[in-house]
Amino acid sequence: MSTVSPALLKTMNGKTPSTGSSSSTSSTSSTSATDSAAQLQNHFMTMLVTQMQNQDPLNPMDNSQVTSQMAQLSTVTGISQMNATLSGLVSNYQSSQSLQAANLISHSVVVPGNAITLSNGNGQFGVNMSAAATNVQATISDANGKVVDTVNFGSLPSGVSALQWDGKTSTGATVPDGQYTFSVTASSGKTNVPATPLSVGLVNSVSTSATGAMLNIANVGPTSVADVLQIL
Repeated sequence: MSTVSPALLKTMNGKTPSTGSSSSTSSTSSTSATDSAAQLQNHFMTMLVTQMQNQDPLNPMDNSQVTSQMAQLSTVTGISQMNATLSGLVSNYQSSQSLQAANLISHSVVVPGNAITLSNGNGQFGVNMSAAATNVQATISDANGKVVDTVNFGSLPSGVSALQWDGKTSTGATVPDGQYTFSVTASSGKTNVPATPLSVGLVNSVSTSATGAMLNIANVGPTSVADVLQIL
């Protein structure tokens, strides 16, 4: 009994099957991966008509099989159209996101990170507390990893808190401006409280990636817009 399924599968892979008729057959498509839904429909209908014209009168095609194959084609067509629509929506969203992110250029933002930029004796950074803590401490190190200061901030609430370092060591000596790193420990009584270090940086430019708009932040690097916790 005749069936359309093998031909349909070949067409979806970019191949048009040969038939016993005198009708000309299409050559193998070099752009099968980008065939549109309309092209798939045309290929399918061409094959269906050809098979019906050349079917064995004593063993005709089963109507239920034809109906089933057409239903499959309809499903493939619907998925193809849906994918095209979703791709367009994603592209438009990313373009819109990039335009909105451009408004952050020349603004300082707070993002996850452990960098501190010390300028004129002022180093801004922050911490994101998972819960309130009664004892929060930041350990600051220079570019060589040497600890230069330990700052106690006492109690901090849950959430994002802005912190500041005066650029002095634990002995009161002033350190030069530049790049430093820090780590944070927090606790309430004998219970440790998870704390995420946050960096403050200036947005220099915006670039795009497969995942969306990226902010190029001074002394921090490329950062997703979704990671911005505060705009200063």
